[in-house]
Amino acid sequence: MQRSTLREQLAEALREEILAGRLAPDAEFTVREIAEQYGVSATPVREALVDLSAQGLLEVEQHRGYRIKQLTFTDFRQMVEALALVGDGVLHRHPALVQWPVGPEEFTSIRRRAVAARQAALAGDLDILIAYDLRYWRELDALLENPHIGEFLDRLRVRCWAFLVPRLRGGPGGGERLAGRLWAGHLTLADAVETGNVDETGRLLSEYRSHILALAAELGVS
Repeated sequence: MQRSTLREQLAEALREEILAGRLAPDAEFTVREIAEQYGVSATPVREALVDLSAQGLLEVEQHRGYRIKQLTFTDFRQMVEALALVGDGVLHRHPALVQWPVGPEEFTSIRRRAVAARQAALAGDLDILIAYDLRYWRELDALLENPHIGEFLDRLRVRCWAFLVPRLRGGPGGGERLAGRLWAGHLTLADAVETGNVDETGRLLSEYRSHILALAAELGVS
């Protein structure tokens, strides 16, 4: 296995640990501990941790190792604002969505992700929702044919989930407590994009952002 591939796999595995809530916001760890946990050498672990730090998920503790970055509600609000600015800019730059070079095959996969994400959101299944939600947005972003925008938006959404996850998992009730509280508009948004309905696309994106901000406030973090 090439080191670059191992580096990416380790970064993805640790990112999933964070989004699953298995690494608490105040968790601290060293390169050696992660290397021993995954049975690999220190070099790819160090590289993966550097990558996650650059993505804003980790921060370096001087002479101690790494810890999960503690995001505040202000951070969250500003990230959602950044999503809005880019999203509105995209709609302004590409007002005629129907003219995008997109065929039915692209939307087959997007709609499949949308259905799975919607079902998970309605059921309150956070683990399945996060996985499909991120894949869904990545595939939608890919329609822009600008990987720089896609990468930027993906990092923002991962960090938004990293902020919400420990708060959503807190308290009793599990999925029953979350059922009906999570945004489930994935399929409706996919329909609006596929049919080139710019106004509806903008409205749904705004609804999505308002929903996650309201959810954060409801969780008592405002």
